[in-house]
Amino acid sequence: MDHQLRRTGLASRCTDLSVHAIVVTRLPNVRYLSGFTGSNGQVLVAPAEAVFFTDGRYTEQSRHEVGGIERITYPNGFGGSLAEQCARLGVSRLGFEAHDVTVALLNKLTQKLPGIELVPVEEEVERLRWVKDAEELASLQRAQDATDGGFDAVLEYLAVGMTERQVALELEQLMRQAGADGLSFDSIVAFGENAAEPHHEPTHRVLEEGDVIKIDFGALSAGYHADMTRTVAFGQPAAELKKIHDVVRTSQQAGIDAVKAGVTGGSVDALSRAVIDAAGYGEYFSHSLGHGVGLEIHEGPSLVKDGDDVLPVGAVVTVEPGIYIPGLGGVRIEDSVEVTADGCRVLGSSTRELIEL
Repeated sequence: MDHQLRRTGLASRCTDLSVHAIVVTRLPNVRYLSGFTGSNGQVLVAPAEAVFFTDGRYTEQSRHEVGGIERITYPNGFGGSLAEQCARLGVSRLGFEAHDVTVALLNKLTQKLPGIELVPVEEEVERLRWVKDAEELASLQRAQDATDGGFDAVLEYLAVGMTERQVALELEQLMRQAGADGLSFDSIVAFGENAAEPHHEPTHRVLEEGDVIKIDFGALSAGYHADMTRTVAFGQPAAELKKIHDVVRTSQQAGIDAVKAGVTGGSVDALSRAVIDAAGYGEYFSHSLGHGVGLEIHEGPSLVKDGDDVLPVGAVVTVEPGIYIPGLGGVRIEDSVEVTADGCRVLGSSTRELIEL
């Protein structure tokens, strides 16, 4: 991946933001701009050049991961080194990530950077990250393939008497065996009435005949996150839950059909939500339709009610409608799709029809 091209894209924003440089502190953004995967690093991006900073724990790691820019190891916080580089580059107005920098860090930077005006900027790198390049798309596809592999395998594992926690643990192992580096997030496994909670944490609730099983899960590959949800039936489910699954499936397809470059996330949400509203379950669809995925499990662009994010070619977003009935259960079906000029491509291969085990 071309980290220099990404840094150039950010540097080109300096004029519009009326700053001479931007210091990037959010770790996903540092990784995006430099390739660094450690827990402490910063990047100063100016039109002329960029500088990477870290502490002594990561001198060797950054030497392997970060190329094409100067690397500086600082002994006691990066404020002093940042001041030196700003002076060298003639920076008197410095942009900082307002959504990441704490008040305490801002106070320290103010002390370390006398004479430099600190200018808050919002989600500049995050906006660049919306569009995935070929290598990012390949990483997302590998993550999705491991997710599909884990799902196919876990269906053979399900049996009466096992707990939600046991299934979540087994699913993690199965995704790793299918090629995952780790988990995108802690898996949501919900049996029966617990499926009415959109973000249920697995418990010791045991699986019984007639339960629906809602599983929201994803594999991680090279730092990129997959995100998928399936709801399956273990035995014969309640008739209303089968009906709900049909409604959610139709709603999701309406959303997938609406995704293409140039449309807003809000318009996609509206078309998908309209299916659920028409079926009389609108009050039970309690969250947005979807979100971007990439170096973070939740990033832009967003598919939210009345949202104005315009979907670009190369973005990857989830489409995940759901209906949740307290005391009965719930259904969510989720897939990640790549936005194309005239539609979208579903990354996953798992069926979206109701599986009855």
